Amino acid sequence: MTADMLDPLIHVPARLRIVATLAALPEGDTLSFTRLQEMIGLTPGNLITHLRKLEDAGYIDTEKTGNGPASLTTVALTHHGRTALDSYTSTLRDLLAGL
Repeated sequence: MTADMLDPLIHVPARLRIVATLAALPEGDTLSFTRLQEMIGLTPGNLITHLRKLEDAGYIDTEKTGNGPASLTTVALTHHGRTALDSYTSTLRDLLAGL
């Protein structure tokens, strides 16, 4: 088992924190963009960039409601994202067990 087998999309520290934070929620629950930003500690622009990459891969879903200051963006981990994180953590455990 090698580190090359780790999902490079999740392996980026900021994205790993995002996916792990969302995985701690019950399946189907969401976090607001603002709350996720506070929990992860990223700037809005940086968080948006990472969320787009995760959404393009089908790991998360985002939903925006409203316009202007009243708008709310929510983020949720998809079933595919949860499966990818489970695979990532299993691979990482196996890699560490081999040390």
